[in-house]
Amino acid sequence: MSTLKPLKIDIVSDVVCPWCYIGKRRIENALALVPDVPVEVRWRPFFLNSWVPREGISRDEYLTAKFGSVEAYKGIAGRVVAAAGEEGLTYRPELVKRQPNTIDCHRLIHWAEAQGKSAEMKQRLMELYFRDGGDLTDVNVLVQAAADVGLDADDVRRRLATDEDVALISGQAQEASDKGISGVPTFIFAQKYAVSGAQPAEQLARAIRQVSGEINAQAAE
Repeated sequence: MSTLKPLKIDIVSDVVCPWCYIGKRRIENALALVPDVPVEVRWRPFFLNSWVPREGISRDEYLTAKFGSVEAYKGIAGRVVAAAGEEGLTYRPELVKRQPNTIDCHRLIHWAEAQGKSAEMKQRLMELYFRDGGDLTDVNVLVQAAADVGLDADDVRRRLATDEDVALISGQAQEASDKGISGVPTFIFAQKYAVSGAQPAEQLARAIRQVSGEINAQAAE
């Protein structure tokens, strides 16, 4: 029996994007629906708010800049909070006090990938931000998050203090923008089919099965 070629899935997203938080759970649920399809998932960086400075800004300042006022966001937030809840996730927008620039978060995810822990790292950062109102601009919070998923805290602290992989992550995020990705999450299957938005798990599962079938049929020809 021939073994199936794994389907490469690149997920372009940001840790402070609520639909990316929801989309991560949905793609995991989608993969559970197609256990027979081998996949290789890679988490790719995106800067939802590239204008936020490295040290971050207050959440109120951010919401005012992005939505016109703090109040304006409340209406939008309700829908997202409900959608997160339907996936068994918790989003408490009122706990978020600081809006981070996410380059350091993406560096952590990239470093965790070397140990096969990028998904866990991503999940931990998102939970801290959306569920716990964690300050992702605080290096101690980032180091603890890395330690939580099994990375070496001292090593991470040392690396965060340098510019290691800043250019790499910025380049990858720029590449996504150059390819026309503006809405995240975007799921890229086999490096050629892109699905944008936090689609339902069933829909993502259908796409996974379809593209996997296609690449394996081509490989068999």
